[in-house]
Amino acid sequence: MKLFLDYISKIKFYIILQLFPVILAEIIFFLYQLPIEPMVYVTVFWLITGICACLNGFYRYRKKVEQLELIAAAPDINLSQMDSPVGQDERFQQEIMQQLNQMRIDVENASQKASEDMTDYYTMWAHQIKTPIFALRLLLQESPEENKEKLSELFKIEQYVEMVLGYLRTEDMSSDLKLSRCSLDRIIRDQIHKYAGIFVSKKLTLTYESISQDVLTDEKWLGFVIGQILSNALKYTRTGGIRIYLEKKLSLDTDDVSISIGNDDCNKVENFTLVIEDTGIGIRAEDIPRIFEKGYTGVNGRDDNRATGIGLYLSNKIMRKLGHRLYITSTEGKGTKVFLEFSVEDLSMY
Repeated sequence: MKLFLDYISKIKFYIILQLFPVILAEIIFFLYQLPIEPMVYVTVFWLITGICACLNGFYRYRKKVEQLELIAAAPDINLSQMDSPVGQDERFQQEIMQQLNQMRIDVENASQKASEDMTDYYTMWAHQIKTPIFALRLLLQESPEENKEKLSELFKIEQYVEMVLGYLRTEDMSSDLKLSRCSLDRIIRDQIHKYAGIFVSKKLTLTYESISQDVLTDEKWLGFVIGQILSNALKYTRTGGIRIYLEKKLSLDTDDVSISIGNDDCNKVENFTLVIEDTGIGIRAEDIPRIFEKGYTGVNGRDDNRATGIGLYLSNKIMRKLGHRLYITSTEGKGTKVFLEFSVEDLSMY
């Protein structure tokens, strides 16, 4: 109805022109005192003709609006599917739309190529810089005690390079994912071994017991996430240490909200959560909702000029891609808990 009223408003001038001859004919018939019957026939015929013309115009108008709505909703649609133009105005309108659409396609292609070129450049840069870093590490390891601080700083450089590579790869993770049944204990130990030197140099304790739990995941990407979380914990923990442990819980997989836990018919799904807890400086309550935003560093990040606001953003993005969940609780001045939640309901297939 709204579309019809819009169309009537659009052609109201032509409706008035259509009614004018009818009114004029009636006046003439009245002045010459002609029979009423012919006047009625002429009036009805003229009105029927006008209504048919109006309905035909409304049909074309509605079809044109629907096509334009389709193009607006999906600009990639082929504009050649539009009806042939009627009149010079519609022809020019379609030509302008074609030109604008082609300009949009050219801009998108150029933007995509520029993005791909930049990604290729930084990927090449990150891989190339790993060679001199490795060579420098070999030189420093000839006298590890004398170069302990230098090795520590070199390790940080290596982690930043890995973060760059991780950031570039997450733009198209689907082609790099390899899901399999992995030992969570092995993934955690690999990351602990990587950061062992920092634990020793900062004199921080590590509380961790072996975890006999498998998880359906990508070992490389989950290792990257755990490494980022350990890196953050070590960065902001000055005294005390880090504790890594497992929490398990049972949830109900059912659509019946009235079912009780004691019902034997409900399908139990065992979930488990890996917790990485530190005794660091903590995170302000107002910063918690934004910690996974790209580039957001919060107060801690502003105090630490090395913070990039990328680590947690990447970790959360990767966890979602893997089908896991990541969330954080923290108390300022007391420490932070990072929760990595997994589900084991599909492990039986692997």
